[in-house]
Amino acid sequence: MNDTPATVQAQTRRQQQVEELCAAALRALTGDPDLHYRGRRLHKGVRALPVHAPHLRVTPETHGFAAYRAVSDAVALRLAHSNADLHARLSPEDPVERLIFELLEQIRVEAMVPDTMPGMAHNLQERFEDWSRQFHHSGLTDSHLGLLLYTIAQICWARVTGKPVLEETEDMMEATRAGIAERVGTPLAGLRRNRLDQAAYIPHALEIARLVAEMMRDATAESGEDDKQEEEEALSAFSLLLDFDSEESDGITAATTGTSKAFEDAEQGYRVYTTRYDVEVNAASLVRAALLREYRERLDKRIGEQGINQGRLARMLRTVLAIPQRDDWTFGEEEGYIDGRRLAQLISSPAERRLFRLEQYKPLADCAVTFLLDCSGSMKAHIEPVAVLVDILTRALESIGVTTEILGFTTGAWNGGRARNDWLKHRQPPNPGRLNEVCHMVFKDADRSWRRARTDIAALFKADLFREGIDGEAVQWACNRLRARSENRRILIVISDGCPMDGATNQANDVFYLDNHLKQVVAEQEQHGGVEILGLGVGLDLSPFYRRNLAIDLSKSLDNPLFYEIVQLIAGRHRH
Repeated sequence: MNDTPATVQAQTRRQQQVEELCAAALRALTGDPDLHYRGRRLHKGVRALPVHAPHLRVTPETHGFAAYRAVSDAVALRLAHSNADLHARLSPEDPVERLIFELLEQIRVEAMVPDTMPGMAHNLQERFEDWSRQFHHSGLTDSHLGLLLYTIAQICWARVTGKPVLEETEDMMEATRAGIAERVGTPLAGLRRNRLDQAAYIPHALEIARLVAEMMRDATAESGEDDKQEEEEALSAFSLLLDFDSEESDGITAATTGTSKAFEDAEQGYRVYTTRYDVEVNAASLVRAALLREYRERLDKRIGEQGINQGRLARMLRTVLAIPQRDDWTFGEEEGYIDGRRLAQLISSPAERRLFRLEQYKPLADCAVTFLLDCSGSMKAHIEPVAVLVDILTRALESIGVTTEILGFTTGAWNGGRARNDWLKHRQPPNPGRLNEVCHMVFKDADRSWRRARTDIAALFKADLFREGIDGEAVQWACNRLRARSENRRILIVISDGCPMDGATNQANDVFYLDNHLKQVVAEQEQHGGVEILGLGVGLDLSPFYRRNLAIDLSKSLDNPLFYEIVQLIAGRHRH
């Protein structure tokens, strides 16, 4: 049975609350303000923190708050007591050896719980025991290799932390423990003895990892054809044979940027070689009317396929954008302000109590929201879901009284166009600055309703509008338009799938010239105030450019939880 949208929304909200609480605990334990959850993964800034130990692999579908809190405690200990560079430098290449090595290092730091934190020690023990039961009850200890891995995990945990092994499986693994005791006994004692010194602990951990891998290879060599998959199944269940070097398994990567020498050395800062060919156009004027109607029909069909609850979305947006404002009075109340028109009733009807009036408040959204769409070439692959997303949000916002605008930015040509030709004619003066024709497009003006502009919005489907992107100037242009509005709150949502990119400008200056200008523009606009700038990254983490940002995956159908995340971003409650 499929979950209802309300159920999905409630589950998403609970999971977000769990992650917020755990991230807060982590920041308190480590003193690191950059730790947060994104996409159900723990991040430090824009970098995902890998968690390779099997008992720390948790999912919201099968684990509750206690499990997530235990993971937070375990990660805090790892960050505090493990030298990541030393660990990475000495990690073995063999995947089985590294599997064991990762587990042993996590066990070491979990043995270093301060005596003043018995709750943390309890959380960690409960998490390890819960994982142990789950591994055993799944039937994986029925195989030889599964039992070997399980036994190693249990005896190493018990020896290093001083905690007992899981009682219900103690008899089951006794024969395996006795069989490997002679081979791993010496390095196992070394683990216990050197648990407070990572450098001294590592040689013993490496030796155990080597011995376990060797025993597994020997056992596999002796097994028959029917047991070929045994090792893979056991290791897979151990939840460790992942891409150890991958830090972004959620498909979202961070935007890469750097310092621009051309930008920093320029006395005038950002330069524009010429504005002669720059244009601001109504996007619908670039598309034939008949084709535009076809595009709108296509967009309406895509929207209908999504099944988004527009009413619920509008109510969620009203909650975060509307503020109570006095709308009228209610009369005939038994308390409140005295209504002078009813004072005569005190004489005619002394028992009458309904002589008062109360202020009546109504939530009003005195707000303007602008969507600024990156219309560079790479966005063509995402433009259909982006158009659906923006159209749905625009309708919902307008239904609660929010003023909306949809803008786009591209260039008038590839590789510089006429601006670059002028530069070439003038013998290519160095560091010319922006070297292309800027094209700013209006898909929906703030003064036009969605109903009147709905056909024009479909111009987003015109593929040849997409060329290159000069983001900094576009953000500045959109902010200037917003500041001309009378609304008290103004929000700019930039939707992009990459860093600023213009081939001619990069070649004539340097690769990060436009990046640095975008960062400068956003910083200046935020310092100036009056406009909130949000970044919505299509398959990309835009945090290098936008302080408030959200990375989204549009490769799947749009759903209600995605819109809930966007609402949280607008509300300022989403941790990027």
